[in-house]
Amino acid sequence: MSSPPPGLRRTLGVRDAVVIGLGSMIGAGVFAALGPAARAAGTGLLPALAVAAVVAYCNALSSARLAARYPQSGGTYVYGRERLGAFWGYLAGWAFVVGKTASCAAMALTVGVYAWPGQAHAVAVAAVVALTAVNYGGVRKSARLTRVIVAVVLAVLASVVVVCLTSGRAGAGRLDIGLSSGAGGVLQAAGLLFFAFAGYARIATLGEEVRDPARTIPRAIPVALGIALVVYACVAVAVLSALGADALGGSGAPLADAVRAAGVPALVPVVRVGAAVAALGSLLALILGVSRTTLAMARDGRLPPALAAVHPRFAVPHRAELAVGAVVAVAAATVDVRGAIGFSSFGVLVYYAVANASAWTLDPAPRARVVPVVGVLGCAVLAFALPVVSVVTGAAVLAVGALAYAVRWRSPAP
Repeated sequence: MSSPPPGLRRTLGVRDAVVIGLGSMIGAGVFAALGPAARAAGTGLLPALAVAAVVAYCNALSSARLAARYPQSGGTYVYGRERLGAFWGYLAGWAFVVGKTASCAAMALTVGVYAWPGQAHAVAVAAVVALTAVNYGGVRKSARLTRVIVAVVLAVLASVVVVCLTSGRAGAGRLDIGLSSGAGGVLQAAGLLFFAFAGYARIATLGEEVRDPARTIPRAIPVALGIALVVYACVAVAVLSALGADALGGSGAPLADAVRAAGVPALVPVVRVGAAVAALGSLLALILGVSRTTLAMARDGRLPPALAAVHPRFAVPHRAELAVGAVVAVAAATVDVRGAIGFSSFGVLVYYAVANASAWTLDPAPRARVVPVVGVLGCAVLAFALPVVSVVTGAAVLAVGALAYAVRWRSPAP
């Protein structure tokens, strides 16, 4: 009788899981999403942040409950499959892999734009290759590198907040909260900002590599989300006080522009380095999450079975990681950062809608179903409040995935 294929190794504790979640969220949100969100919301940026946080909180609670029940790689792909049926699991996995591949490319290009603007695409491809190699060496190495990245980024962000809030040029009047772009603008901005909160999914998708997942994952997800929310709120208030909503919405590098407006131009290079490092941290965790969902789908035959291989020495899904790295490297040569944020947000919101619907089936008690219901409704509203191009493109890509399922995989997975 042949021996079972090697599985992933449980090496991550609560601290490692929190750090991986933070590495995804902080890198994506602060440096990539604030500008587009401010352009959409105007003076409603802070309310939009609050709306995104509420939806993210519901999703986090639902994901934590499901991850404790199903401690496997794949996240909502597994939850949807087990609670709602094969198609819904597949749709969630497809939305995640496609949406987060766009996120990976956007983060890689963000590294290039900040590190070497004249050669942004070349730097982006090099970053993908380097981080794929790090992930290939094992998840513990990825966690250690992410810990360093998060420490550096938090130090840079703390400097930005202190400089902006203590500057004599900062104005409290720029923090006026209103609806200059209407409720639709606030919801659109919340959808864009949700892109920044989605990093805690990485904790769930690594469920097969977490020690004592029933205890670790429900603790790590809320902690990571809470820390990220505090960081986002502090940075948003600081940057708004320095630039105001209009200037923030028109800025390509809002944190760098904020410290310049605060009268400390010497800090601009430090902010640029911090942005590049943050994007590297986000990219590292994103590649981890996409490769693990790819592994889970390949195990079920929803993607090529060869991608289900686990390296006998490093205990990582090495073929899935190499495939994801190759696709992201190609995309990084052509992607537009701002467009990728909207497209990614649509896919991830669909992914979490399936997660909340799956959590709804766990407990029939009405009180236990309040959070999943709010989560599903919130995901739907934010998804369709995104820019029209993002909604149309995202819906078309999901339709392609659904058609592929109908043609090839209508029968149960092997």
